[in-house]
Amino acid sequence: MSDIAITSRVGKIYTAPPPARGALDPLFQPKSVAVIGATDRPGTVGRSVISNLLESKFPVTIHAVNPKHDQVLGIRTQRRIADIAGGVDLAIIVTPATTVPQIIGECVNAGVKSAVVISAGFREQGQQGAALENAIQEHLKRGTLRLIGPNCMGFMNPTIGLNATFAKSMPDKGSVAFLSQSGALQTAILDWSAKENVGFSAIVSTGSMLDVGWGDLIYYFGDDPHTKSILIYMESVGDARSFLSAAREIALSKPIIVIKAGRSEAASRAAASHTGALTGSDDVLDAAFRRCGVLRVQNIADLFYMAEVLSKQPRPRGPHLSIVTNAGGPGVLATDALIANSGELTVLSPGTIEALDGFLSAHWSHSNPVDVLADADADSFVRAVNIVSQDPSGDGLLAIIAPQGLVNPTKAAQQMTELAHISGKPLIASWMGGDGVAEGTAILNTAGIPTFSYPDTAARAFTYMWRYTYNLRGLYETPALIEGAEPTVEAKKSVGEFIEQVRRCGRTLLNEFEAKRVLALYGIPVVDTRAAENEDAAVALAAEIGYPVAIKLLSNTIAHKTDVDGVRLNVRTEDQVRQAFRTIRNSVTEKAGAQHFLGVTVQPMVRRDGYELILGSTIDAQFGPVILFGSGGVMVEVYRDRALALPPLNTTLAQRLMEQTKIFAALQGTRGRKPVKLEALEQLLVRFSQLVLEQSWIKEIDINPLLVTPEQMLALDARIVIHGSSVIPERLPRAAIRPYPSQYVWEWQMKDGTPVTIRPIRPEDEPLVVQFHHTLSERSVYLRYFCSLSLSTRVEHERLVRICFGSYDRGFALVADRRNPDTGQHEVLGVGRFSAIHRGEAEAAVLVSDKWQGKGLGTELLAGVVRVARQERFQRLSGEILRENLATQVVFKKAGFKLRSTEDPGSVSAKLEL
Repeated sequence: MSDIAITSRVGKIYTAPPPARGALDPLFQPKSVAVIGATDRPGTVGRSVISNLLESKFPVTIHAVNPKHDQVLGIRTQRRIADIAGGVDLAIIVTPATTVPQIIGECVNAGVKSAVVISAGFREQGQQGAALENAIQEHLKRGTLRLIGPNCMGFMNPTIGLNATFAKSMPDKGSVAFLSQSGALQTAILDWSAKENVGFSAIVSTGSMLDVGWGDLIYYFGDDPHTKSILIYMESVGDARSFLSAAREIALSKPIIVIKAGRSEAASRAAASHTGALTGSDDVLDAAFRRCGVLRVQNIADLFYMAEVLSKQPRPRGPHLSIVTNAGGPGVLATDALIANSGELTVLSPGTIEALDGFLSAHWSHSNPVDVLADADADSFVRAVNIVSQDPSGDGLLAIIAPQGLVNPTKAAQQMTELAHISGKPLIASWMGGDGVAEGTAILNTAGIPTFSYPDTAARAFTYMWRYTYNLRGLYETPALIEGAEPTVEAKKSVGEFIEQVRRCGRTLLNEFEAKRVLALYGIPVVDTRAAENEDAAVALAAEIGYPVAIKLLSNTIAHKTDVDGVRLNVRTEDQVRQAFRTIRNSVTEKAGAQHFLGVTVQPMVRRDGYELILGSTIDAQFGPVILFGSGGVMVEVYRDRALALPPLNTTLAQRLMEQTKIFAALQGTRGRKPVKLEALEQLLVRFSQLVLEQSWIKEIDINPLLVTPEQMLALDARIVIHGSSVIPERLPRAAIRPYPSQYVWEWQMKDGTPVTIRPIRPEDEPLVVQFHHTLSERSVYLRYFCSLSLSTRVEHERLVRICFGSYDRGFALVADRRNPDTGQHEVLGVGRFSAIHRGEAEAAVLVSDKWQGKGLGTELLAGVVRVARQERFQRLSGEILRENLATQVVFKKAGFKLRSTEDPGSVSAKLEL
């Protein structure tokens, strides 16, 4: 059994799924444009827009719609959009807000493919404006029209010379797509770009993003051959899942650089848990950007600096920067900026120092930064740069020239051009000064060496480059497969039923005993915790556990036991147990009320000779569940050593989360102490993230402290808050990153009785997919890809991550997984896949290992693809099959596809309406 081939004929099953680019082509590359509200009255938006279109170099048919005019700027007007013959690709609407819903309805009825609503006066004006947006959305649901806005400036496509805005100036062609929620900022950038000769592949004012959002635009420009980087000025995230899904997919091939306005931690103040208090909204945004490979910068200048740097130089492999300078002060400034932004200075090797000693003045710095001193000429300076750049400990080099001493900035720049791309490391420069270094700066820029006026700016740019590398590395490193990590179906069901029982009682807080029961069911080790309602029961439990013990308050309403003096430690005798019980009861009665006291828990005292950590979760308004990890204990909110991540986690992401904290260095072993078992801690974090996602009625979790030693991990205290009875299932927070779709897992037997598990693919499957490709014959490869592809090409990590690391939002692969009875190892026998290409449409593919062909597996995989695509609310599936591939044609016919001839005599198309 072989499979179908996809549009490009080059193995799309193992490259990025085709983005919904075609749906936005009529918007950004229209053949016909109608301006609704066009007028020739000077000083109006309607006149500016149509005037700009008339001046555009792109050959486009322009229509004017205005029932009050016979013509506008020489163009005969139409009364309504429906009066235009031949159809319209793009409608630009500049009429008052109250008229827009009706106009959009008319556009949908007339088959207009896209629209830009420049008009303002919508939700930014309150409830009445929001009602207008709701009316527009109802019309959009009736058709396929895509809309930008409302309340936007429009867009420019300099690559074709199209200006669909009311701004007069058009920037030069370039390779940067600039997407902005601020029209005012956009006009400022236009003025700046004209002065600095910066070009763009597109400039888009997004407005309120009623329809087309960040995800749509990232997918579109991610596939645009004219765009090398995507810059975003963001005021709100919008659809978080769509943004993260698109960014995760595109960031690997094109930098996505964001500046986000509006920092606030107001939301965290209302949180009831330590986790909530430690989780600011801006921190969550940083975590989201890290998770999807987006580079966040803090000012507009850095936005464009980084676009330039990442387009000219390779990304660093680590955080270590080498600095060569002809003056000490600039080197110090660069070092300060480097360290302040989490970079590190390269420790030069003895070989590098010896080589520099061979020609530099005896008084050179003999360390990094390498200060060659003012008496070094251009030859010596560039020779030092060449030697230092080859130091194996360095990950990048910054060359600094100040206008002093013997070095000639122009001559040095000319010689530096030979080093621009030879080390495989980024080379950046800061030629400080004005006219005296202008020629040298121009030479460097032309050679692909980014230059900066100030060394601290250059050092910060390097740290941004490393941060970008680090984010991508964490995103696409193949995680380890954890056998047996999944909680049992019975455990999941038991936790769900227990939480529902608590909710029916009107409670929102699980007490410590209940919270630990939930954790234990998910494989998170907890200290033995037993509940006692009276003194005698507490005494009996203490004797059973063995002294010394800890006695803690048991309450369904009090979140923090220490607030009511509800903890007694190192209790060693029966009398002390009775005294602890009474003291806690009296304290709670006095400080909170007797009704809050349900008894105590009795626990063994645990030696705290390890590290106290906090592990928790809370809900963010935009991104849903958020996981927190860091230093724990009673001073957790004082030290604030914590890091955030979005679930779900795998082992790689769990490690990245821990690496962001100061406590991580101690966990690896320090000052003679043994390291803890980091792999076991990673697995615990993965299980915790499963709990957070699978039990959606949980609102907040605190495990504090989580005691970690080289021998064990133990949750000593825990608290869980659940959503109240007033929350309905439809209003539960949704995870920003879709969890693994376990509902699409099923068991199946092939014709020969071989059992397989058919399930969605996951990042941990990459090694299995590599082995799968080893089992394919050249004939199967040809039938699949319409050409011969070498094994090395098919198993490249950069190709496989596209399928194994998918977001599950725009289609995904199903794998047939078999555990080999002889080796006990898992193996992939076949892959089926559907990938979104347009709104509601996906392409389907199936590929089966040669050894397992002819056993019904291909038929079952394709039938599964059809079922899953239907449940994912796709409307149709399509594909392309080689005409000689008769076996696959039969499989597609069995699944209900209709086969038709194509313009290519060598292939047939397959389509299925779902």
